[in-house]
Amino acid sequence: MDATTLRAAQAPLKSPYKTDPSSALLTLKSSGTLSSTSITCSLSSGPAVSAAKQKIAGLHPAAGGPDAEISGELCSGDMLLEALVACAGVTLKAVATAMEIEIRHGEVKAEGDLDFRGTMGVDKTAPVGFVEIRMDFALDTDAEQAKVDKLVQLTERYCVVLQTISKAPKISVISSRKGGGDTNGQ
Repeated sequence: MDATTLRAAQAPLKSPYKTDPSSALLTLKSSGTLSSTSITCSLSSGPAVSAAKQKIAGLHPAAGGPDAEISGELCSGDMLLEALVACAGVTLKAVATAMEIEIRHGEVKAEGDLDFRGTMGVDKTAPVGFVEIRMDFALDTDAEQAKVDKLVQLTERYCVVLQTISKAPKISVISSRKGGGDTNGQ
């Protein structure tokens, strides 16, 4: 895709985002099912993604990208929620095992709200990235509610992805250029 094609794909999206900011708000979702026999979490994906041999990151349709069901491309926001669900699910299963809580069946869900005005540069004051993420643990267990509450509390504490998102680590960004010849004009 060249710059002209990208601008043509994004122009009809940006216009309503400017005139009706609520049209730029989108909720992305991910879910996973906990194993009853191992410390694993199976992610739920669309058919195109399930059939793909590799995950390919691309623009979300709300930013001018193709339909993921057709292209198999995933928005990085979808991938972030998948990582959160996977990590939280595995962490919950590990903590449940350590606490001797039997989980017969469980589902982990995460959904996050994005304002595409920010990522599309439509409104410089609009946030870029998720403005809110919600998680839900639906657990089939005979454990007392107090024990389940402790399980979820410990899952929050030890889930690497959740802690990374919530505590914003120090990040360094560098750029390197390859090719293109000598930068000194020689």
